[in-house]
Amino acid sequence: MMYIYTSSAIYDTKLKRRKILDVTQETLAEISGVGLRTLKQLESGKGNPTLETLQKICDALGLEIKLEIKNIK
Repeated sequence: MMYIYTSSAIYDTKLKRRKILDVTQETLAEISGVGLRTLKQLESGKGNPTLETLQKICDALGLEIKLEIKNIK
């Protein structure tokens, strides 16, 4: 399980996982049902995906979204 805290970490984690699985953006778009343009925007840090879009991508890459209460110091 990966813990993700910032939007840039989400994009980095998705990109790393996609590359580990050797999946192209085109293939990920196909298997996740998310548009290729959306995926390209996410990987360039310009996207603002909905939770539903993130869930589709995570499902396709074998990742899990997890929310946690922040540890405030």
